[in-house]
Amino acid sequence: MNTEMITVAIIGCGGRGKDTYAKAQKKLQGQLQIVAAVDIDPKCLYEMETEYGVPKENCFCSVDDFFAQPKMADMAFICTMDKEHYDHAVRAMKSGYHLLLEKPISPDLNECKEIEAAAKKYNRHVIVCHVLRYTAFYKKIKECLQAGVIGDIVSVQAIEGVAYWHQAHSFVRGNWRNQEEACPMILAKCCHDFDILLWLCGKKCKSVSSFGDLRLFKKGNAPEGATARCTDGCPYVDSCPYSAPGYYLGQLRDGKTGWPVNILNSHPTEENIMEALKTGPYGRCVYHCDNDVVDHQVVNMQLEDGTTVNFTMCAFTKNSFRKLRIMGTLGEIEGDMETNRIYLKPFAGETTEIDVYTLSDDFSGHGGGDVQMLREVIALIQKGEIAGSSITTIEQSMQSHYVAFAAEASRVNNGRVVDM
Repeated sequence: MNTEMITVAIIGCGGRGKDTYAKAQKKLQGQLQIVAAVDIDPKCLYEMETEYGVPKENCFCSVDDFFAQPKMADMAFICTMDKEHYDHAVRAMKSGYHLLLEKPISPDLNECKEIEAAAKKYNRHVIVCHVLRYTAFYKKIKECLQAGVIGDIVSVQAIEGVAYWHQAHSFVRGNWRNQEEACPMILAKCCHDFDILLWLCGKKCKSVSSFGDLRLFKKGNAPEGATARCTDGCPYVDSCPYSAPGYYLGQLRDGKTGWPVNILNSHPTEENIMEALKTGPYGRCVYHCDNDVVDHQVVNMQLEDGTTVNFTMCAFTKNSFRKLRIMGTLGEIEGDMETNRIYLKPFAGETTEIDVYTLSDDFSGHGGGDVQMLREVIALIQKGEIAGSSITTIEQSMQSHYVAFAAEASRVNNGRVVDM
């Protein structure tokens, strides 16, 4: 058994690699150490060196230069863009690394299958970052279901409110706005949701249908006189809810310097944020971008035992949240991740309210899921075995991807039912 500290090379030192996993190193002192970093941006590498202690000689601007070295760590964290996952993941496994792989596994189903096959061929652990499984919120719901509180699951309703500002940042102006550059939104954003729903139900999906489209964020909906950039003297800059200066500078003035503001500049100030809005992608008018991903979509799933699941993803919510209702033969469970409350409603008993805040002392990063995932991954690599049911192996994660690919195939074919 390996009980030593786990060493990690981070490939892709952006919002997840640097701002999530490198920062988490401080909470996991003595358990995890970042020893190498790869990114095409020298500024990101400089931060990895100066703020997170990665030796300068272990910072690489090229994946080719990194893979030319002998194996440098126990694990590689693949945090690059979606279309780069396949190449980086396979090369890393071939070089001897276990993987923590950001979702989606790949925008291409065949590449997903090949990564799964490579994990078996090279005998590597590949853990996909479906962080919701690791949260106190969903773990408690799973515990209640396993205890039989509501009997057998019959039907599930779930919704993810993306939030208007998150949609604008990531899926209209940002890296996941365009399917050719990234992947369909139902895969990029909601493979999380499909993973958690299948895990909670404990069943595989049998068939899928889906509807959705891009409703608002397109040129024909731009108000008359709207400029290409919010900073180009747009007459709506002070009234539009999607005003880039209004949102990003507003966040900064409220003292919020983390995500998503720090995507524009790692050390945000009003001056450098305004400069980023004038010259970079995040200052563009939401009606004049090159986005083509949906802003709302519904997915219907029939599981192998006849259980039905309805999932809604929608951009048009004020806050970012997830809610669900699970209806069983003996009762129902309601969960609201925004308030961190769970309600158990057995038919033959009183309603019980669970305050999830009492179940953990860490709700940073996806409700505490980011750090807890790393703890479980460390335990896996140290012990070489999976303890418990929450760890998101690539074999389990593939199920969520099958649903996402099927949902998109159904959506583009007017809701045609896809038999899994």
